[in-house]
Amino acid sequence: MFPALETELKQETLPDPYEDFMCRHLRYYGYFKAQRGSLPNSATPQHLWKNNPQCLLSGSVGERHDLTPDPLQKEKLLSTQGFTGSNPGRGHGTAHQAMLRRRPTCHNQKDPQLKYTKWIPPQPEYFYQPTGNEKPPEIVGEEEGTVVYQLDSVPTEGSYFTSSRVGGKRGIIKDLAVTLQGPEDNALLFESRFESGNLQKAVRVDTYEYELTLRTDLYTNKYTQWFYFRVQNTRKDATYRFTIVNLLKPKSLYTLGMKPLMYSQLDADTHNIGWRREGSEIKYCKSSTGDGQQPFYCLTWTIQFPHDQDTCFFAHFYPYTYTDLQCYLLSVANNPVQAQFCKLRTLCRSLAGNVVYLLTITNPSRTPQEAAAKKAVVLSARVHPGESNGSWIMKGFLDFILSDSPDAQLLRNIFVFKVVPMLNPDGVIVGNSRCSLAGRDLNRHYKTILKDSFPCIWYTRNMIKRLLEEREVLLYCDFHGHSRKNNIFLYGCNNNDRKYWLHERVFPLMLSKNAPDKFSFHSCNFKVQRCKEGTGRVVMWRMGILNSYTMESTFGGSTLGNKRDTHFTTEDLKSLGHQVCDTLLDFCDPDRAKFMQCLEELKELLQQEIHKKFNELGQDMELEGNWSDISLSDIESSTSGSDSSLSDGLPAHLLNIARELNKKKRLYKKKKKKPLQTRKQRNEQYQKNSLMREFKLTDVAERAGFASTLQKPHAFSRNSKNTSSSMVRNEKPRLNESQLNARDKDTSLDPSNVTALILSQSKERTQREKPGFTASCSAKRSTNRSQEPARDMKPSWSRNRYPVAKRGRATLTVYPSLHVYTYP
Repeated sequence: MFPALETELKQETLPDPYEDFMCRHLRYYGYFKAQRGSLPNSATPQHLWKNNPQCLLSGSVGERHDLTPDPLQKEKLLSTQGFTGSNPGRGHGTAHQAMLRRRPTCHNQKDPQLKYTKWIPPQPEYFYQPTGNEKPPEIVGEEEGTVVYQLDSVPTEGSYFTSSRVGGKRGIIKDLAVTLQGPEDNALLFESRFESGNLQKAVRVDTYEYELTLRTDLYTNKYTQWFYFRVQNTRKDATYRFTIVNLLKPKSLYTLGMKPLMYSQLDADTHNIGWRREGSEIKYCKSSTGDGQQPFYCLTWTIQFPHDQDTCFFAHFYPYTYTDLQCYLLSVANNPVQAQFCKLRTLCRSLAGNVVYLLTITNPSRTPQEAAAKKAVVLSARVHPGESNGSWIMKGFLDFILSDSPDAQLLRNIFVFKVVPMLNPDGVIVGNSRCSLAGRDLNRHYKTILKDSFPCIWYTRNMIKRLLEEREVLLYCDFHGHSRKNNIFLYGCNNNDRKYWLHERVFPLMLSKNAPDKFSFHSCNFKVQRCKEGTGRVVMWRMGILNSYTMESTFGGSTLGNKRDTHFTTEDLKSLGHQVCDTLLDFCDPDRAKFMQCLEELKELLQQEIHKKFNELGQDMELEGNWSDISLSDIESSTSGSDSSLSDGLPAHLLNIARELNKKKRLYKKKKKKPLQTRKQRNEQYQKNSLMREFKLTDVAERAGFASTLQKPHAFSRNSKNTSSSMVRNEKPRLNESQLNARDKDTSLDPSNVTALILSQSKERTQREKPGFTASCSAKRSTNRSQEPARDMKPSWSRNRYPVAKRGRATLTVYPSLHVYTYP
């Protein structure tokens, strides 16, 4: 995989069995380039070997590190500081620790290096045209067939991440393929225990017929789409039939003419031919009811191998592994020109300890003001590991933006590009279709607060959040693959601001004009559904990025223009990455003619769509000037045709963690310190608090005096106590709820009235203390009113009924003192 590091090991016996095991492991993957004794011993301190350039292991870390200026240099080293012991669960480790722990038997295979020939088909590869001979296969199963290849079931104790240890499993490695009985034995030898491989079981049901079972994503019981495996011991001119029996999607591009991909090692060596579309009698159909909960679907095809005794690979789409990405980034880091405007950083570490890379691409600015004025563009790919077409588009984008073309230089002058080329390296390495090692679809958890469970997504969102605080983010786009629609298209988010009405559709329309034979604007959708709230495009849109998109590129091909009914190649996808850059220049052109032209065209298209909807409903409507007020969400259909899955939610143990974090978050908000006050505000608050305390003391004293008065009842009260107490109890009026609310409303005090009352009473007490003071602040009442009993008196707290006294700048309301009436 690393061509510069393909020197063979000297076949000498190493003294340490573990060192011998590690050498064989590194040799298998092509990472070891050293003589005997040059491999670091497990007891060697890290500082003694960390500058040794002879060892290179992708994702080789024993512990997490912070951001480093050159993470690829650290990736060249073999970390011997690992996690030892037998801690159950999905611990941390290296990329190939993940493969070793998941597939502990894969490192004594005598495989060729998985380095594929770069090749562009000279002729278009057309879709398969059904002939009518395609028949649904009859599933036989292993009861009537012979198992020729089988991995351990998923998961099993002792095989899947039950311990984290550098080098993975120690011990004898068994061969899972059948043993050939002689040169005449024509059984195929299967293998999938390599990076990104996926095949769980192969059953031979006839001489040249095999039933294949794919492995579900780790820690799930679903998501079977991506396949990638090897066969050996082929026979020329024989017609083989392969049938994948446990697919889960009811619809597939295989029903529209898509063919599987095949790679022949002999063709690559002799004719320089790489991956190509092959297969006949292709049929995708429902096979059985599965385990009683969900039906299974099967894909079957026939193939004739070009050579005897060949080694061939089959794949759902062109593979692009984590090692491929590291090779590419290593070439960028070693290029002195590109290193001036492309900075490579470690965004975070994945659950298995693999580096999630972050590229910052921009030309150096002459002044701080010029740097601050640049807008940002954020791009990411491979959040779903089985969608390798996203990586090929990303590669095309990086090839262009890192080039010395004038357009690329202009883009680097006006933008800051933040690129995360592989969001889910763990899933890519182990051959998952959709999930990370947490067993969850990461594109449903962009709102997560669980940093330790979803580090790649958490750090990506935080990076974009910090970026938004620094500068405007013009565009966000996440590259995906699509298994049910042809062409390339975007999913966006409708903008509710009438000022920017339809603006989110301008970029997709421009892209369709720049790539008319690949990109379909009519397949784009801008409806935001509730089940998509956790996706990257919706979360970034709600964070304030108007142009937030998911780019869906088909696994099949194009139905447009000159490429109609042909499969996409890697060059087609890379060219779309170039056209994304062209469209960015058009989108930001100071001459707004193209932009305004696209807006007018979008309005016309929308009018046509509205008329079409009304015609379907059998209604006639004159839109005239009111058509733009119609909700765009009512016009568009849902994105149910997308490959997006519903979120499975969090496992029970993660749900508890999330609840605890939310509680801590709420408590932190409650305990948050109040903002600092000015000296004037502090003085006013101090005065109010002092007056409030004084008022409370006075009120307590008055209550004490009133209580002493009540303790000396009159003779009338004593005599009539026994006779009237029951009457008083019985005749006590009962207030209904509305009356209670009215009473509370009448007697409620707002802070301003309370403050004014406190000030007036304080003034009265001060004047009473002065000798010769005789004054009454009570309001005049009529004679009849003054003779009424106190229980009929209802004090009024209306602000406007009392005279106002002005004291300096403050306006104070003078309230009457309250008198308590008692019976004589």
